[in-house]
Parts: sequence; structure tokens; C-alpha cells
Amino acid sequence: MSKASVATYTATRIANRVKELGRQISKESRGRRLDVVVTMDRAFMFAADLVRAIEIPVALHFVREDVRDVEHGGKVRREVFFGYRATANANAERPALKGRDVLLVDTVLGSGITQDFLLRRIGESQPRSLRLVVLLDKTSKRHVALEPDYFGFRTASNEVWAGYGLAGANGVGRSGKHLVAGTPSKKSGKKRSAKKKQADER
Repeated sequence: MSKASVATYTATRIANRVKELGRQISKESRGRRLDVVVTMDRAFMFAADLVRAIEIPVALHFVREDVRDVEHGGKVRREVFFGYRATANANAERPALKGRDVLLVDTVLGSGITQDFLLRRIGESQPRSLRLVVLLDKTSKRHVALEPDYFGFRTASNEVWAGYGLAGANGVGRSGKHLVAGTPSKKSGKKRSAKKKQADER
């Protein structure tokens, strides 16, 4: 860990909080099956621990974010697309979530733009309930009127976070046990693209 980085949330603290979230979600789901939609790649570690802490039947679905620069009327703008995990069936569409209790899992809620878009897309399937859980709620970066139904920790920090599934500014750090705020040492890896950095912080 570089001198510029400070471990803000330890592995023990994260584990305890994730267990609390699992119990809360289980209690409020009242024993009904829960369809969990996981955003890849950043939420894989949080989601893996969370679903094991949820004490009701769970069905897992995975979506991947794709940020593209799209040209409209001679102007280029950045748009976000989501695709469900490829399956053996090439014609498979998004899962049938009508009438289901759905939980969207992400690690960081920053601007809220991508999560708001995905929630709207899932809402088109007419689920019985739709909730959002995030590990880290970065309130100062919000650009839309969106609040998580559940969150692990809340912070006003605008720094890049690394560890526990999140890559730092240099592209490494996902395997870290702790959640760290700060800029990792530039010597530890190649410089990360601005597009990928923004994706992990949305």
C-alpha cells in the first residue's frame, strides 16, 4: 500500500456490515425468492459475500456495463449500455422478472446515472419489487435523484477507491481485502484509462 493511500474500511468491518445487510434484506423479503441482479465486473466480490449472507432462496443474474462513444447528428456523446451474461442459448433475452422481487447489487453509488438507467430498464419487466443495494454510497457525487435502499457505508470522499473488487486508478487492487481511498502508487501498474476509471466510480 502506498503512503498516499489509507485503509478506510477494513476487511473485518466490511464482513460484519455485509452480514448485517444480508440479515436485513432477508427479513424484509419475508421468505420469498429474491432475484439478484449483479453488475459486473465491479460488484462480483461484494455480491458473492452478500448472497451468502442472505437467508432466503436466491436466483442470480449478471449484467455487464458497456460505455460507448456514440455519434448523434455529428456530435459524439457517451452512452451506457447493459447486456446480460451470455448463455448457451444465443437467442436468450433478459431474464423474466415480472412479478418477482428483484435486488440490484452494485459496489459504488456515485453519480447514480448508470444505476438509475439500469433500474429503469429492469422496471420495464414489471417486477413486484425493485431495490438497490450498494456497499459504498458516495453522496457528494450524485447527479440524479436516487438513493439506495440499502448501503454498507456512506462517504463524502471524491477519491478513487480500490480493493474488495474495485480497481484503483492504475488498474490494480481488485483483490485487496480492505477498501482503500486514495491514489495508489503509479509504479504498481499501467495507467488506467479514464473510461474504465469512471465506470468503477459510477
